[in-house]
Amino acid sequence: MGKRFMLFILTNILVLTTIMIVWSLITMYTGIGEGGFQDGSGILGIDYVALGVFSLIVGFAGSFISLAMSRWMAKTMMKVKVIDPGGPMSSQERMVVEKVHRLSRAAGLMHMPEVGIYNSPEVNAFATGPSKKRSLVAVSSGLLQTMDDDAIEGVIAHEVAHVNNGDMVTMTLLQGVINTFVVFFSRIAAILASRLAPNDGVRIIVHIASIFIFQILFSILGSLVVMAFSRYREFHADRGGADLAGRDKMAHALRSLKSYVDRASVKDGRDDTAIATMKINGKGGISKLFSSHPDLDERIRRLEEQ
Repeated sequence: MGKRFMLFILTNILVLTTIMIVWSLITMYTGIGEGGFQDGSGILGIDYVALGVFSLIVGFAGSFISLAMSRWMAKTMMKVKVIDPGGPMSSQERMVVEKVHRLSRAAGLMHMPEVGIYNSPEVNAFATGPSKKRSLVAVSSGLLQTMDDDAIEGVIAHEVAHVNNGDMVTMTLLQGVINTFVVFFSRIAAILASRLAPNDGVRIIVHIASIFIFQILFSILGSLVVMAFSRYREFHADRGGADLAGRDKMAHALRSLKSYVDRASVKDGRDDTAIATMKINGKGGISKLFSSHPDLDERIRRLEEQ
């Protein structure tokens, strides 16, 4: 579900911003760095080769650092309780661990993912981690309280499929490309904006401020591509989940999730926090472009057409 992608994107933005702050401070106090992108060559006097190399290094560094931090970040932000398979467990915890391990073995994973539960009323689950060897599958307490055994198995199979498909690594490569373009074009825009400043002192301030403004703007635009990729991979994970748990259980999980969303929407007359977090409300328009998940009816339809 949407937690995996939203946490990764948030971490990526924080890491990329930190790198930019450090680099800007180095530039400000040493006078190196920015001048290397303006040597009078090329259109507008910008050295596009130097800027391109810099953007590539920073872009992919930010993306891979985010991937390395993904499991730790998820545990910290969601307050996930990791279950020790060799230690004492409640019957509910044992059920989750057994399902994750059984489905992981069915998927051919050589290393079992960490299994966790986080306390939240939302009906949700996610898988994350830098590799198949160091992955995490976590489910919410709300999901365990709301769904029956078959639906829970379908949801877990979907998340195990994400791990087996290597979706986090694939998304990291995509995010690295997006980051490269974000850094590249935000620097060009900042250079052009700084040239409007009346003197050197103001120019430095305008340049640094412009970098962050344009970087945030271009990151938002870039997230449209990442979200489109996320929606595509959800269909793929549904198929993988159907292969692992059976199509009936996977379809039942999606229908159970839709039933929960419909009940909550009717009860409140609006999308509550849990539904908004899942990004699966099926709304159209611009909000659909920023959704990490496709419409549930469409997911059910495609699964049944297999």
